[in-house]
Amino acid sequence: MQFIHALQDWWHQTTWIEIIGVITGLLCVYLASINSIWNWPIAIVSTALYIYIFGRANLYADMLQYVYLCVTSIYGWWFWAKHPQTEDKAPIASITKKQAIISIIIVVVTTPVLGYTLITFADALHYDPPAYPYIDSFCTSCSLVAQVFLARKVLENWAIWFFVDIIYVVVYYKKHLEATAFMFVILIIIAAFGYFDWKKEYRKQLA
Repeated sequence: MQFIHALQDWWHQTTWIEIIGVITGLLCVYLASINSIWNWPIAIVSTALYIYIFGRANLYADMLQYVYLCVTSIYGWWFWAKHPQTEDKAPIASITKKQAIISIIIVVVTTPVLGYTLITFADALHYDPPAYPYIDSFCTSCSLVAQVFLARKVLENWAIWFFVDIIYVVVYYKKHLEATAFMFVILIIIAAFGYFDWKKEYRKQLA
């Protein structure tokens, strides 16, 4: 009975915007995992909704991240569609050593800068529930890299998303965004399937 009451409370506290954001978020990631270009227009809708959601939750790094994700979704749509007419889809690539080093540098440099900015200018330490500025900034930095790799069809984007999504589940649950936290649990599973599906496709390309 307590579980039913808890479920009812969760339903009443969850907004329709968040529910639609969850549905479109899951759908766009699933379509990306099966290498479908239609993930991008749906991603544009989902990211636009979450710009509003995260702004209301005082997760400003995530809000800015989703502005970035919305823009890169437009780029990803263009890049995936830009390939020779003789090919069915843009080919999958594997990460290079140079890309890996640059990505690590971006995360190491961006995380403290963004975290300090949130604390200094957005007063992120004094929200209730807390905004977790440095964790938020780390996940945002990793997501920026992962989204570029997704747009460029780099296989290892799924490994980054898998790692970051685990952290996001905890953060969003503590921020009382239970529906979003649940979405990220599913995104963890999709990221795993996406990695192995893309890896299989990548091996076919090499063959």
